[in-house]
Amino acid sequence: MAVSSRSRRGPAVDFPYSLHRSLQGRNGDILATVMEPNQIVHSDPEILGGTPVFVGTRVPVDALIDFLEGGDTVEDFLENYPGVSREQVFAFLEEASRALVAKIA
Repeated sequence: MAVSSRSRRGPAVDFPYSLHRSLQGRNGDILATVMEPNQIVHSDPEILGGTPVFVGTRVPVDALIDFLEGGDTVEDFLENYPGVSREQVFAFLEEASRALVAKIA
């Protein structure tokens, strides 16, 4: 699945190469960003009692799921939680998708 990581509000966020690599289309657009799992989500007993949160924030992953289940868009989520990057959101969704497919395959 090709997912654009470009924001309607500006260019894609630039992370150091060690944290991610970008997959680019023929015209140079970033189609997807591959991040290391430890740069997407983590759990720490000192942060929200160990609830999984997006790295660098106190935003629970469940907040994204709740937004999407409620019919909101990723844009809505990012506007409400500006500390979470677009790359983190799409990397999380990609990892969740892979985990689900691996579980049922």
